[in-house]
Amino acid sequence: MSGGPGLESFVDQTISVITNDGRNIVGVLKGFDQATNIILDESHECVFSTKEGVQQLVLGLYIIRGDNISIVGELDADLDSTIDWSNMRAYPLKPVIH
Repeated sequence: MSGGPGLESFVDQTISVITNDGRNIVGVLKGFDQATNIILDESHECVFSTKEGVQQLVLGLYIIRGDNISIVGELDADLDSTIDWSNMRAYPLKPVIH
């Protein structure tokens, strides 16, 4: 695999991806290519709302096009497991404007 600056160290790790349209997708990075298209396994989308807790929509094996990715970051699974997402309230992210 080549391209995708710094993504090599995240392979087989749980990551969080923020897309240009404001979606937050969490999953295990299985691969990527020179255009930073990424493949996530065991993935889910975290949907934020100010009225109810964070919903987690199961996606499973999921591909995200590189031109739709804003941020990729490693997820601290230990810290994430201590958060009660059902009581978390937040405004959804707004889309990125280029």
